[in-house]
Amino acid sequence: MTTDTSMNTTHAKTHRLEFAQSAPKAFRALIAFDAAAREGLDPALVELIQIRASHLNHCAYCLHMHTNDARKAGESEDRLHMVAVWREARHFFTEREQAALALTEAMTLVADAGVPDDVYEQAASRFEERELAQVLALICAINTWNRVALSTGKVAGTDER
Repeated sequence: MTTDTSMNTTHAKTHRLEFAQSAPKAFRALIAFDAAAREGLDPALVELIQIRASHLNHCAYCLHMHTNDARKAGESEDRLHMVAVWREARHFFTEREQAALALTEAMTLVADAGVPDDVYEQAASRFEERELAQVLALICAINTWNRVALSTGKVAGTDER
């Protein structure tokens, strides 16, 4: 048992399943979906989308993974630090990236307000139809990965639970 004194809450560490081993067919399907979603998209954009969704979902495991992947792909520390506050730091991101980040937020938080027409239209004006479909698929994929990581207790920086 660990105690978080900042919130005065006690959390018991519960054994969680290993998704890839327990549902191998679903895991392989998710890997294939993720790969198909990325196809043809700028790798920097892919990582920005995955980072922003992981912020919103509070998925430290995926956030750690995708910020490291972005660094390895040459992403700047400045941009990585600004993803969470991209609206206040628009000059760090292209109009396409801003549209994708807004769409990522709307789709990730879809239960709050749906996907507003203006957000969708902004993205549709910045991406060709095929690219927009890929962005939509990628946002769905990272949200699924976040939910798998969170529900199975994945720990950032390790494959241990």
